[in-house]
Amino acid sequence: MYIFYLHSQLMEGEIHHHLDENIRPYIDLIDNLRSVGVQKDVSLPTIVVIGDQSSGKSSVLEALSGVALPRGSGIITRCPLELRLRKVTGVEWKAVLTYRSKSKADKKGNDVKKFEFKNSSNVEKHITDAQNELAGKGVEICDDLITLEVMSNDVCDLTLIDLPGIVRVPVAGQPEDIGDQIKRLIMKYVQKHETINLVVVPCNVDIATTEALKIAQNVDPEGIRTVAILTKPDLIDKGTEKGILKVVNNKVIHLRKGYTMVKCRGQQQIDERIPLEEALEEEKEFFQNHDIFRCLLSENKATIKCLAGKLTNDLVNHIKNSLPRLDEQVKKLLWNVKNELTECEGGPPQDPKGAKEFLIKTIKKFNSNVTSISSGELMLEENLFAELRGEFRKWNYTLNQKKSRFNNVKELMKKNRGRELHGFFNYKLFETILQNHVAQLKEPAIDLLHKTNGIINKHLTDMVSRCFRNYPVLQNIAKDKAENIQSSQQYKTEERISEQFDMENVIFTQDPLFLKTLNEITNERYSEEELPLIDKKCKYSQMLETYYEIVAQRLTDQLPLMVTNFMLKQTAEMLSIEMLSLVDGANVSELLFEDTEVSRRRTELRARLGRLTDAQEALNKFI
Repeated sequence: MYIFYLHSQLMEGEIHHHLDENIRPYIDLIDNLRSVGVQKDVSLPTIVVIGDQSSGKSSVLEALSGVALPRGSGIITRCPLELRLRKVTGVEWKAVLTYRSKSKADKKGNDVKKFEFKNSSNVEKHITDAQNELAGKGVEICDDLITLEVMSNDVCDLTLIDLPGIVRVPVAGQPEDIGDQIKRLIMKYVQKHETINLVVVPCNVDIATTEALKIAQNVDPEGIRTVAILTKPDLIDKGTEKGILKVVNNKVIHLRKGYTMVKCRGQQQIDERIPLEEALEEEKEFFQNHDIFRCLLSENKATIKCLAGKLTNDLVNHIKNSLPRLDEQVKKLLWNVKNELTECEGGPPQDPKGAKEFLIKTIKKFNSNVTSISSGELMLEENLFAELRGEFRKWNYTLNQKKSRFNNVKELMKKNRGRELHGFFNYKLFETILQNHVAQLKEPAIDLLHKTNGIINKHLTDMVSRCFRNYPVLQNIAKDKAENIQSSQQYKTEERISEQFDMENVIFTQDPLFLKTLNEITNERYSEEELPLIDKKCKYSQMLETYYEIVAQRLTDQLPLMVTNFMLKQTAEMLSIEMLSLVDGANVSELLFEDTEVSRRRTELRARLGRLTDAQEALNKFI
């Protein structure tokens, strides 16, 4: 399988006397984008050539590129090989081989190996050595790219990426799943909508049974982005020509981009070292003299030169159609990467002074967020105060539920009546009933404390994770401190709640307040002078309800205030002080230790940012 995209005029001056100024910029743009490596992030418009072994695809690529590629039996291409051909006036022949080494980087941190040579006979050896380093010696394959740039006055501007061909049955030494490995590698390219799939099929086989066409049909069932090349027309059986002609004329398996027939150098011509230029002339003569296939010349459906021109047009049109979507993808990815980098932060400086300043800044940012969240100023997806208010409303509901539970007062009075005469009531009994009734609220009050503490703990823990996400040591210390402070504050708040209920055992309120509340409950108008006589006009239960209403009004706000002050405000203040105290005498490098995954992620994001930024600049200049 091979991938290639075309740069300038193809096949010397005879294919295109010149590249129109409206064509070459599109090809150069994709070349620039590929050079900055943006294909790692977005799919670039390209042409993929797939074919079974012995389909003649190596000969097709050799004829298109003008460069003799390594040959042999079995899998010759074991790594993607990007072959860049550059027509350079005044240069006899020069090549540069580069690939990212599997071995350790050099002293400068560079892991890219680069070799320059001026003898074309060394091409096969250098490629083989690179493949052995990347894929190991033997018959394994790998995804790592090898780039061979050839500069000469005699080559056309062209770029090829050569990939392993499709195999059905493994040979000696090959892994049992070698076929599946190669298909997975092929699928990485052919399934992308930005790819034109070029299928190479010999004329002497049934096109419908070829593995390459099946793969293309699976990813492109309507044949919209599939092109086919028919090879080896000189090897077909007599009498089958008209059937093959139907295939070329798109009457058997319809492909939107059609078919082209070529006749490349055979093994005998290679052995006899017949030059590629001579082979192209022989190809032209073959079609001119063929009784059935002669018509394909005038229809531009035959020869390598015709194929090269067709692929150039197909690719340029494909690039034009893909540019708006490509530009949109790059912009969207840039936005996402910048946001991720913001979350990932820049990382601590390496020098001790810079690292300490970074630690102080990081802790201050955390303290600022804790202060904001405790005061309700920092609005996140989950609102802390909204959750607390939910629990406070439940507390208020509990207080209101208790108001209507004085319906057994008559029984209590009868059972506890002392020596007093009718018309009088036992004030001690009044106190006892209220004290017992209010005491029932203590358990729900403690339950409110525990629930709100859980909510606050969750939000503080989330804030710790968000602010110190890259520093596990600092994160664990902050979580421990928050939990210890909250535990201490919860004990303190629980004591305050107990004190509050101890105070509620003292039945007391200002007389005017009691009178005002009593008037509201009974819907009567009592004055202070009437208070000693109201037992004749007011029910005993109403007086109990009146006082309970005052208690409920006190507690409905008092408990939320305690929680907000002790559990939230004071906790935030104490946590901020303790976190800032870490700076004094701390092991800064230990506190700012980063998880290796975080460092890797940041490095990856920075690399993506660089690629996408370069790509965006190139697109902006072009569009």
